[in-house]
Amino acid sequence: MNTKHSLLNIEYLSREEIKRFQEQKLKTALLYLKNNSPFYQKMFLENKIDIKKINFLEDLQQIPFTTKQNLQLYNDQFLCVPCEKVIDFITTSGTLGDPVTFAMTDKDLDRLAYNEKISFTCAGVQSSDIVQLMTTIDKRFMAGLAYFLGLRSLGAGVVRVGNGIPELQWDTINRIKPNTIMCVPSFILHIIKYAEEHSIDYRNSSVKKVVCIGENLREQDFSLNLLGQRIKEKWDIALYSTYASTEMATTFAECEYGCGGHHHPELIICEVVDSFGNTVADGEVGELVVTTLGVEGMPLLRFKTGDLVSFYTEKCRCGRNSMRVSPVVGRANHLLKYKGTTLYPPAIYDVLDNTPYVENYVVEVSLDENGNDKILIKAGVKEVKVKKELEELIKELKDSFRAKIRVAPEIEICNADDLRKIILPDLSRKPIKFIDKRKK
Repeated sequence: MNTKHSLLNIEYLSREEIKRFQEQKLKTALLYLKNNSPFYQKMFLENKIDIKKINFLEDLQQIPFTTKQNLQLYNDQFLCVPCEKVIDFITTSGTLGDPVTFAMTDKDLDRLAYNEKISFTCAGVQSSDIVQLMTTIDKRFMAGLAYFLGLRSLGAGVVRVGNGIPELQWDTINRIKPNTIMCVPSFILHIIKYAEEHSIDYRNSSVKKVVCIGENLREQDFSLNLLGQRIKEKWDIALYSTYASTEMATTFAECEYGCGGHHHPELIICEVVDSFGNTVADGEVGELVVTTLGVEGMPLLRFKTGDLVSFYTEKCRCGRNSMRVSPVVGRANHLLKYKGTTLYPPAIYDVLDNTPYVENYVVEVSLDENGNDKILIKAGVKEVKVKKELEELIKELKDSFRAKIRVAPEIEICNADDLRKIILPDLSRKPIKFIDKRKK
């Protein structure tokens, strides 16, 4: 990645300057796609798109969306370089369907390192820090490699432990004394539990900060959600949220003020649209649509991420003028309508994550005989043998749901070890917490 971008401090320029900057980058991206992408060459031809007439960000609305299905059906047609230029092959996690292969060039890996470097910097990580990565770096996963490359570029120390195994995590913390860890926030509760069970003084450990991935820590007003509150009550450490995906190859990271993930204008163009494809107003929820900038191997144009978010464009207290993206409300195709209430799975996760005796869970959605959404929660707890105790647990959980989201789904108490095999199958890189059986 060209270092002149960091010298420009593009995120601190005015909104008008950022927009003009992105419009110049868009012209370069469109020309590159027209010259190199079989998929977009065909799209431009079939839709009579004259890229010379796409001069402003608003003009993007003339171009059709790219969907996950497009990537699945025509994966090879997105490749813009000869195969011999590909350095790294990765796949998406398959959250919204079959995984998609992405091919990255040497230039793409440099861009990835730059992205993570400025994202970690936004989250307050410095070259003097030591960061313990509790994330997967293998299994064709982009994120773990990205974090390593970014921290290396930043000059910070890196400890690649991988995910899971609380015993190994604490052994590493005690040996190397990192001041920052990076992990899925719900895993923090697991390492806290292990520490408490093994008399580890975790509150006085070297760890002072957590950079979190994969799960929301905040409500839409940026206050800590139930999971975030529970972590802070147990362990008063600094929490930073990040949001990213393989397709975007770009990260939105919180700054110290925790008011949304900051946009990197030199790396990605973002839109938020409603179900009809129209741009929504600032602060309103819609689906995030992205156009990648500076990607050489498989760039994307107006890609629908499936994530529902909102934008905030007022200047942040940190001084950045680039827009900020809210915590993810949910997936566009995970909308649930249950007993007259509209909700998304994260609202259900929030209740379960804040229930101490629930070790793990799966939210299973299907249709009843009338075609309405039916929700079954399989909650993993320590083995319960007394029927009365089982009934009390179910009643307590249902009361919690009614208090928080106004409705109580059906609940099945399961053995946590049995449920763990469903949540973390051998070939999965991410926990499977949502199973949608409504799809035909």
